Amino acid sequence: MARSDGGRTPADDWSARLHGLWRAALDVEAVEKMSRHIYALMLDEPGVVAVVGSRWDGGELRYVRHMTPDGGRPVLRTRRAGPGAVVAGPGRTAPKPGAGHEGDGPAVLHHDLTGPDGGFAPEHALFVEAGARHALEVRFSFGEGDGDGDWAAFSVGLERPQDAAPGLATRLTQLAEVLVASNRRVLDHRAHERQQIEDAFLAEASLQMDASLDVQETLGRIARLAVPALAEGCVVHLFQEGRLSLVASAHVAAAAQPWLVGVAHDAWLEDRIRAAADRRLGSVVSGGDLAGSPFGPRAGGPGRAVRAVSVTPLRARGKVLGTLAFVHHRDARDLPSRRLLDDLAQRAALAIDTTAAYEQRRRNAEQLQRHLLPGTLPEWPGVSLSAAYEVADDSLEVGGDFYDAVVRRDGGLALFIGDVCGRGAEAAALTGLARHTLRVLLEDGASPADALSRLNAVLVAQSTPRFVTALAAVITPESAGRTLEAASAGHPRPLVRRADGRVTEVGVSGLLLGVLGETRYEPVTVPLAAGDSLALFTDGLTEARSADGTMFEELLPQAVRDCCRGDDDAAAALIARASRFRALGDDDTAVLVAYVKGDR
Repeated sequence: MARSDGGRTPADDWSARLHGLWRAALDVEAVEKMSRHIYALMLDEPGVVAVVGSRWDGGELRYVRHMTPDGGRPVLRTRRAGPGAVVAGPGRTAPKPGAGHEGDGPAVLHHDLTGPDGGFAPEHALFVEAGARHALEVRFSFGEGDGDGDWAAFSVGLERPQDAAPGLATRLTQLAEVLVASNRRVLDHRAHERQQIEDAFLAEASLQMDASLDVQETLGRIARLAVPALAEGCVVHLFQEGRLSLVASAHVAAAAQPWLVGVAHDAWLEDRIRAAADRRLGSVVSGGDLAGSPFGPRAGGPGRAVRAVSVTPLRARGKVLGTLAFVHHRDARDLPSRRLLDDLAQRAALAIDTTAAYEQRRRNAEQLQRHLLPGTLPEWPGVSLSAAYEVADDSLEVGGDFYDAVVRRDGGLALFIGDVCGRGAEAAALTGLARHTLRVLLEDGASPADALSRLNAVLVAQSTPRFVTALAAVITPESAGRTLEAASAGHPRPLVRRADGRVTEVGVSGLLLGVLGETRYEPVTVPLAAGDSLALFTDGLTEARSADGTMFEELLPQAVRDCCRGDDDAAAALIARASRFRALGDDDTAVLVAYVKGDR
């Protein structure tokens, strides 16, 4: 208490020093230094010959520190679990948090050291060794349980109980309160730091998992992200045809990878994986609960090092995709938090579901695209056909380019090619309509010009907002004097490569389809001879641009001269040359080449 003359009592000085220790406790890095000052502070008390502190996990000693006046600094002795572990004596349990003898503070106990330890171990032996015959102990809890959690004891040894300074028990109580508050501050600070680290890890995990739209690559990224950051091993199971199947795995030790793959099919683990798939949150199995499993001290091989197994369901958008399981070699205190495991599993599930949906949509787009193009080209006497199609980007929308060839009822060979403006489902529907309408009309004997006019009437009647370009051509049989009759509706003009290498343009032109009704298209007729090639293409070929803005259209005649010489892959060769040239432009490209057989 303070003196009336404004001076300070020894109790005031002691409180000031204790307050300084409290401030030091706010700095996590100063905890060890703070403990040294606490021991020195108590050794300064009259009659105190030794100070001992112990920390417990339930009834098992975690560590003990002791200090004597000539010791210099507290001596730390760590006691591990096992046969040599020190356990709390009878009746020595953690007090309820915040409760003492009077229900308002930590408990202070008196011990006579002249007889047996009476359950006061390991402090009893340390005090006797230092010459103490009496001890005061303050016992306090760090946890929130009822006597079986994290607790500690702080004790001072005295040669004679009457040598104790006045108020020593009160000071021990105050010291215990400071230690409890300091511990809470340290734990809160560590929890905050850990959460920041976990949040940073989750953010990086999301970036990594979202970086790919390939299902297998995403699964591999999930496994590699977690090892060794969260665990020493990871296995991912997904539902495939109603069954949980292993789809990815990773282990920090390459030599243990085959073992991990094998143990992923163990009956014990499969039971827990199936059970986890029915839960909302994950679970951790450790200690005695690992009995009967391929993990833990009684297991063989790499499994002996495993101390815990966590299994978390992969849930996304209201459905269960599978499970994410980790094998942990580390101590239970170092396991990632449940929050982190559940959050990671949720993000992984979203990434998996997104990539799976993308993959399914890509397959659907590819299948639809195949249905919009002919499976095979017809065989026709005297002419060989080649075709190629290239998608310019990796979007999931179906392109609007189309082509086909059909043998007419009058014996001629009809060729056509077209381009619907835009991409996607609407463009795909219009592409299918245009292709099948032209095929039926030309096969039935309509001229190229009439076929385009009738298709234009169909599109105008449907009031489609998309423009369509198309070019139709008919090659007459050799017996009728082989000629080419062509008509165009706003489509790029085809090129003819003559047998002698000359390249000429077929001068057809006409209005886009679907713009005006009653549109007539003027046909153009050109002769064809043996060794000639006809190249039809969409504007994706002509509008490919180099980095300096040059369009491939300027180089196209030379490309046709080089590529269209009767080879079976003439169309693919044209597209390949344009692809090597292209630095700008992302339109799809279709090419159809007809070569009149004969001497080259």
